[in-house]
Amino acid sequence: MIETSTIVLLVIVALAILIVVKAIAIVPQQHAWVVERLGKFDRVLSPGAGFVIPFVERVAYRHSLKEIPLDVPSQVCITRDNTQLQVDGVLYFQVTDPMRASYGSSNYISAITQLAQTTLRSVIGKMELDRTFEEREAINSTIVSSLDEAALNWGVKVLRYEIKDLTPPNEILRAMQAQITAEREKRALIAASEGRRQEQINIATGEREAAIARSEGEKQAQINQAQGEAAAVLAIAEATAKAITQVAGAVRQPGGMEAVNLKVAERYVEAFGNVAKEGNTLILPANLSDVGGMIASAMTIVKSTRNP
Repeated sequence: MIETSTIVLLVIVALAILIVVKAIAIVPQQHAWVVERLGKFDRVLSPGAGFVIPFVERVAYRHSLKEIPLDVPSQVCITRDNTQLQVDGVLYFQVTDPMRASYGSSNYISAITQLAQTTLRSVIGKMELDRTFEEREAINSTIVSSLDEAALNWGVKVLRYEIKDLTPPNEILRAMQAQITAEREKRALIAASEGRRQEQINIATGEREAAIARSEGEKQAQINQAQGEAAAVLAIAEATAKAITQVAGAVRQPGGMEAVNLKVAERYVEAFGNVAKEGNTLILPANLSDVGGMIASAMTIVKSTRNP
């Protein structure tokens, strides 16, 4: 039989092993354990190996120091214009003070959830329905600010709050859809009218530019015509002057005067003949015998021009 002393020794060894196992506390990374000694807070164990006195100290609370997402239950909020709005969101927080998280509140997660809901109702109640869809960032920022201030006593840091969904009643949704449709139709009409206006402007601009081009063309044509007429008059004048010069030169030649006498007499007789053909009235000189005298007078003028 085994002796009593051996049994006692085995019991003592077993108790010693049990005490050692109970005394060593292995804290995981990103965790914090709160140790109480005789029911009173004593210290916080950081990640790694720690020592706890068995039967005197105990690990009362275990906290995760990681960022924790918390789903905030959906709730009905009343907007400033008395419209019901179904709102739900998600809250992100982190334990920063394990001692306060253990003793600051009996359930800090429930406290944060309730405070998030009440703050959300308060913020939504100050806004009209349309603004709630536009001011999501402002709503999130206001809730985080309010929660973070209160959560300091609970050893918790509120990092951010995100609204997941804003759901108005079906009647409001139909009215909003109708408003969106009307707005799109309005934009389409405005775009069509702007297109017609631009088209009319383009047509008017084109007609104005065409009229300017036509007037410029007409102006240039008139200038060209005037220049042509001036050139023609100048050419006629130069030709006439040249002809007169040649006639004057021919008169100075031998027999020139006799040719001039004959030409003047022919023109004189031809002129009276044309007058008789064109009208019923025949105009005759007062003295037909003076035809030679008239020719002589004309020749006197020719001679005077030749011998100035």
